[in-house]
Amino acid sequence: MKSKNSFKLNIIMACVTMAISGMAQTAYAEEEPMAEYTFLDSIKDGKPMTNFRLRYESVDQEAFQPAPNASKKLDSAHAFTLRSLIGWQTAPYKNFSFAAQLTDVHEFNHNFNDRRENLSEPGKANYANIVDPSFTDVNQLFVDWTGIKNTKVRLGRQQVNLDNVRFIGDIGFRQNMQVFDGVSVLNKSIPDTEIFAAHFDQVRQINTELRQGDIEIVNAKYRISPSESLVGYAYLVDVANLGQNNGNPLALSTAAQGGNGLGASQDLVKTATTDASSKTFGLRLDGVRKIDDTWKALYTAEYAKQTDYKDGSDLIDAHYFKLGGGAMYNTWSVRIDHEKLSSNDGKYAFQTPLGTNHLFQGWADQFLATPRQGIEDTFVTVAGSIGKAKLQAEYHVFKSDEKFQSIGKLGDKYGTEFDASVMYPFTDKISGKLEYAKFNESDVYGGLTNAARKGDKEVVWVTGMYTF
Repeated sequence: MKSKNSFKLNIIMACVTMAISGMAQTAYAEEEPMAEYTFLDSIKDGKPMTNFRLRYESVDQEAFQPAPNASKKLDSAHAFTLRSLIGWQTAPYKNFSFAAQLTDVHEFNHNFNDRRENLSEPGKANYANIVDPSFTDVNQLFVDWTGIKNTKVRLGRQQVNLDNVRFIGDIGFRQNMQVFDGVSVLNKSIPDTEIFAAHFDQVRQINTELRQGDIEIVNAKYRISPSESLVGYAYLVDVANLGQNNGNPLALSTAAQGGNGLGASQDLVKTATTDASSKTFGLRLDGVRKIDDTWKALYTAEYAKQTDYKDGSDLIDAHYFKLGGGAMYNTWSVRIDHEKLSSNDGKYAFQTPLGTNHLFQGWADQFLATPRQGIEDTFVTVAGSIGKAKLQAEYHVFKSDEKFQSIGKLGDKYGTEFDASVMYPFTDKISGKLEYAKFNESDVYGGLTNAARKGDKEVVWVTGMYTF
């Protein structure tokens, strides 16, 4: 397995090699030459990649502690953390731009289970999870090359956010974000079209774990208008598990609302949990259509198919579907959406292991990994502003695609959730945000002891941000 030091050394050597190459000869640029910077000017006229985010988060979750305390309920968790991102990206120098960014997450208290590297924090298993472990590392380190007209090549560790970040995102909500190691290309040569392609061989997830493998990405966007687009995409992921089932194939496959797998009666052989390599192909239509000076129509339609890839399990066979729309009046909008991540007969469900999943299926993070019975989410979103304050609220109704074993009977109702937030910019650099999520479970009968289920959950976030 590659070490972090090996990664940093390889990236630094690659950056130096490309820099020497750029200094040795002028890059072949097809577009009009820009005013040439000196190397020192390119540093001075660069842009900061620096911000500080202070957050308090509390989680009250109706669930039980792991063995040997399985009869005891989880203690409420409270986390007070500070994320510091410090970095700089130079202006172009001979068609090259260099960027470096460090990250540090500091825990001011320890009344929560931080799940560092997807493991229960020693001595903290009695607390609910808040996945913001203390961590210091290189967050981004890359070089951009723009020597071909309308094209940018990026090599190194980088953030990636595509479309609505449903499938590929940096999970920027958490204090440790998700970053990718490899090379990406963005091309805008075709009018109104953006083509993004990438190969990554490593991903660092929000629990700070480095996962190695092969990730191939192609995303082509055609802009119908400045606010409407049609996107086709292909995501080929050959990375072991990606934490989507928390690493325990047989235990989770027996859960009433469990991860993907064949069940405890099966031998521990290759299943959809132990080898979840998959390929996903999809098409997305999304936009805002102006009706008049005050009214706009909102719409989204998307479909994707997910099957096994390379040595992935044959159980991986599911689809994704989303359809929704609404209206916007001045700064206020309301819309209703239906999203489905299907199940393959209760053995495997559509997964989005590289997406910013916090933004979907409710903010309480009850469905970061899709239960193997699948999920259908019908939700209403209201958003708007009062003065400088920006407000948003969502209400979700969750059902399964295949029925699951709830306490005493088969059921298909996971529960409901209400989410709300308000963000206020105090200055152009300082902002604050208050967020709330409340998940209420359905289809529950009888006692709770030892029941494999998703219990009620209530979360509060208070966040302050300073950006350079």
